[in-house]
Amino acid sequence: MAVTKGPSRPARVGAPRPQPAARLSPQERAAAGKSMRSAVPRSSHAPWRPGSSRPDPIALLEEQAAGRVPALLPVRYGRMSVSQFAFFRGAAYVMASDLAMSPTTGIRVQLCGDAHLSNFGEFASPERNLLFDLNDFDETLPGPWEWDVKRLAASIAVAARDRSIGRKRRIEIVRDAVGQYRNAMHRFASMKALDVWYARVDESVLADELGRLKPRQAREVASEVARARRKNSARAFAKLGYRVNGGARIAADPPLIVPIEDLVTDAQAGQLRKALHSVVEAYRASLSGDLGHLVDRYDYADAAHKVVGVGSVGTRDWVVLLLGRDSDDPLFLQVKEARRSSLEAFVGKSEFDNQGQRVVEGQRLMQAASDIFLGWLRTTDIDGESRDFYIRQLWDWKGSADMTTMRPSDMAAYGRLCAWTLARAHARSGDAIGIAAYLGSTDVFDRAIAAFAEDYADQNERDYTALLQAIESGRLEARRQ
Repeated sequence: MAVTKGPSRPARVGAPRPQPAARLSPQERAAAGKSMRSAVPRSSHAPWRPGSSRPDPIALLEEQAAGRVPALLPVRYGRMSVSQFAFFRGAAYVMASDLAMSPTTGIRVQLCGDAHLSNFGEFASPERNLLFDLNDFDETLPGPWEWDVKRLAASIAVAARDRSIGRKRRIEIVRDAVGQYRNAMHRFASMKALDVWYARVDESVLADELGRLKPRQAREVASEVARARRKNSARAFAKLGYRVNGGARIAADPPLIVPIEDLVTDAQAGQLRKALHSVVEAYRASLSGDLGHLVDRYDYADAAHKVVGVGSVGTRDWVVLLLGRDSDDPLFLQVKEARRSSLEAFVGKSEFDNQGQRVVEGQRLMQAASDIFLGWLRTTDIDGESRDFYIRQLWDWKGSADMTTMRPSDMAAYGRLCAWTLARAHARSGDAIGIAAYLGSTDVFDRAIAAFAEDYADQNERDYTALLQAIESGRLEARRQ
């Protein structure tokens, strides 16, 4: 594993990131946004009808599998086969292909690219406050703001179907969430730039929300917050590690967790450990000086390949165990492969040559606050291939909602929270005034997106059935783990 160090300044190769149209006055930006309704009526977002030339969704999944770890692809397909929502989570590329055919206003923001319900959650800020925000940026790129809204809305419709929530209530929940996005964007459009930048859902906001919930809901949210607070490196070590000879190692759980020594020969192991020190040093260069000094206080102890998520299964994902003052001071870092975004074929290449930097820069732009250990590197992996990675803490008060247990009222409240958060992320990078003016003060757009979400949930169901048929026919191998 050799390190390829990048240039001292980041190489930028694609279109520049979205700009907030600062040279125009607020009145001019609002007028431009409102005028877009003529070219792209808000009602035009409603229909979803697949064309005869729509690509085979299974072929798209097979195309996306190129370059992934072949032995893990059955795990990916097995996890996607669990439910329609699980399939939706793994099919961001399929939906991006579909959205490329949909109407857009031309206003670009930094997209999450995969803004479904399970990609929001809690984590710790550098000040050790609990925040709620987007938490997955593997697909992030600048693009049409409507795409994130439609993916979020469709995810609500799909998740609601998995919970056997009726059509009328599903539509209400989606409309409620989209209405929250619209209203939040109007608020952000009226705010000063710094006020938008500092807006966040923190513990005080969550406490206010708890006061509005029913007692049962408040207890459940408080319990989830408490669970998130307990997820840290010490807790991760209790689950993943063990002590040996005064040091520490990561416990094997193949094929989901495979220590690095089990992936190479004994002769290679020593050389690999030495190379990992160089990897950590290269990663250090992507951090600010003070955080690099903090990383220097830790020593490499062990590493393992770990299977994570649904859509990410098959990518190279390493867990690196570092030790501070002693074996009771662990730090787990996740070193996750950053492949080209699923959106790239449809919205253009990133301005950043390193895909790990693409993820990190997008995350920092969209999140209210980010993990202090967030960084990137390019390295030659153990198979001799050069790959980009981004690095973050494995656990740092991280928590997410369980879609499989949500009642209709829970999903409605959670959808509103996610929609507000998405609007804030878009307002940080794009033209909030133009978007707000386009959306208007009525629910025309809300209704259109709710209709789209129902149609696309139908499409997702058909694609999910196609996945099950591909597994049954032997075209795809699936293994649930």
